[in-house]
Amino acid sequence: MNTLTVSQVAERSGLTPRAVRLYERRGLIPAATRTDSGYRTYAANDVDVLRFIHQARELDLSLDEIKRILDLQQAGVTPCATVLDIIDTHILEIDDKVRSLRELRTTLVKVRRMAHDSIGKGENALVCRIVEASS
Repeated sequence: MNTLTVSQVAERSGLTPRAVRLYERRGLIPAATRTDSGYRTYAANDVDVLRFIHQARELDLSLDEIKRILDLQQAGVTPCATVLDIIDTHILEIDDKVRSLRELRTTLVKVRRMAHDSIGKGENALVCRIVEASS
């Protein structure tokens, strides 16, 4: 059987050796076998799983979400419905965050304008008109 070192699977999957060891500890890939000298060795198919993990992390999936997907796949269940649910949840979270950021931007623009107006009128502030105007 052809085995690979942690450095080799890391390089082939686009990860760092540290990430590979983390994913092993978290149960995302099977525990590596050890050589007599204690070095980790991995099977070639671990590279495919690590590539999947890398791509899923690029999509901002959490390690727990990735583990759920991999557990389903390893149990013989096609995880596509779960993946879609996870992605839909992420989209809703992003939409909420964008809405919140837009509201914050609107507030900041308003406060900035009020502060400029106050400064232009020569009004004094206790500390800073910009912060005090936001109340």
